[in-house]
Amino acid sequence: MTKATDLRAKTEDQLSEELGNLKREAFNLRFQAATSQLEKSSRVKEVRRDIARIKTLQTERSRSEAK
Repeated sequence: MTKATDLRAKTEDQLSEELGNLKREAFNLRFQAATSQLEKSSRVKEVRRDIARIKTLQTERSRSEAK
């Protein structure tokens, strides 16, 4: 799980790259769950929350730039 303070230190490009990686992982986890090969089901929740953290941070930054 990624902490918000760690994410705030990253640049926009790094956040976008991290978001892409997490989305790819979420897809793979969903695929594993569908085929009953998922070992750690709690990871699905962690990935979803990390994606939400990054999107929230990106929204905050875009709104602060618009002001």
